[in-house]
Amino acid sequence: MSLSLIPGQKLIAATHNPGKAREISALLDGRFEVVTAASLNLPEPDETEVSFIGNAILKARHAATKAGMTALADDSGLSIAALNGDPGVYSARWAGPDKDFTRAGEVIGHKLRKAREELGDAFTLKAWFTCALAVAWPEGPAAVFEGVVHGEIVLPGRGDKGFGYDPIFRPDGYDTTFAEMDPNAKDAISHRHLAFEQLRAALF
Repeated sequence: MSLSLIPGQKLIAATHNPGKAREISALLDGRFEVVTAASLNLPEPDETEVSFIGNAILKARHAATKAGMTALADDSGLSIAALNGDPGVYSARWAGPDKDFTRAGEVIGHKLRKAREELGDAFTLKAWFTCALAVAWPEGPAAVFEGVVHGEIVLPGRGDKGFGYDPIFRPDGYDTTFAEMDPNAKDAISHRHLAFEQLRAALF
């Protein structure tokens, strides 16, 4: 079968995160009829893979198989150099079952203070956001794309326009965090945008 997306077709955004669903819908430029896994009452699969790409494929295939429709899934997270790349693929888990990212930011602050003591002059606030996008068709095949944006951790967090770890991440070349940016401005430079650019080139 041809791996492509046809404008106007119904597409599942395999997420239960309202902020992520909004970004996915915006980045698809209104080309598709987007429904979310949450609106279809699809259960969230256990994210058992150890990479963003692996989890994105797992979630997309799960939704496509359950609903019998083409599905797009995102797996993304924040990696921090001084924490050996954590929280990484476990970014959502650090927020706990209540998805309390304020609490997750406090945990990161505590761990960074310890890392500063241990690393001394080698300590850095460098961090990066990674987004893996997977598109899966009910028949089985999948395509995957990955985008990365680099920056630094900002503590305490600033801004209320984003979601997740956006308040504590300032992308390189900017004075504002993702959560201080207008959503359209963030969408233009984010890790999700970079992955979508690859997806558009390959599948639109």
